[in-house]
Amino acid sequence: MPQPTRPSTIAAAVEHELVIRKSRFLTHIAPVVSPEQADETIAAIRKRYWDARHNCSAQVTGLDGDRARSSDDGEPSGTAGMPMLEVLRRRELTDVVAVVTRYFGGIKLGAGGLVRAYSSAVSEALDQASLVDRRVLAQLTIAVPHADAGRFDNLLRDWTHRSGAVLGEARYESDAVFEVWSPAEGTAGLQAEVAAASGGTVTASVTGIERVVDVPR
Repeated sequence: MPQPTRPSTIAAAVEHELVIRKSRFLTHIAPVVSPEQADETIAAIRKRYWDARHNCSAQVTGLDGDRARSSDDGEPSGTAGMPMLEVLRRRELTDVVAVVTRYFGGIKLGAGGLVRAYSSAVSEALDQASLVDRRVLAQLTIAVPHADAGRFDNLLRDWTHRSGAVLGEARYESDAVFEVWSPAEGTAGLQAEVAAASGGTVTASVTGIERVVDVPR
């Protein structure tokens, strides 16, 4: 399977709890589509855990992960938000927001302890997340007679599963028209497989359209 060419994201929100020296660190990490949605997520967590001493956050957004923000929310400068952000960076993620809520347990952790705690909280939460790769894929269309639609649907589903590609929407017009989004290096292989399956009567046509597609890892 080809390597992703863009930062990845996560498929769904995850939550995790970590207890260190009686302090509780509640981590919430969610996929987002914009800084505004990330801010809304942070606000919702603050409202949910209004009685906590700290709700620290980090976010990375943009197709290339080029927008990033973090907040220590009252923890000593550089001990919470930035370490959380560094974990997101190391995992090569984007369009994601992390909020770590801390309920103070009465024992001070020190600057180094806080950095480790907030980093671990995010890292352990991400270990539970399902990742989604972002790939630049090329569009191909395959038009087949309706009588052969079921056979080609199965063929294309099998090929996309093996090839890191995505099966798009099918249109039923005078023919059944299937849409496949394939890594550029895979288009020739799909064309050969379609030609072999149809005895050369069906063509997988490259349209010249490309888009970034989310592909579950």
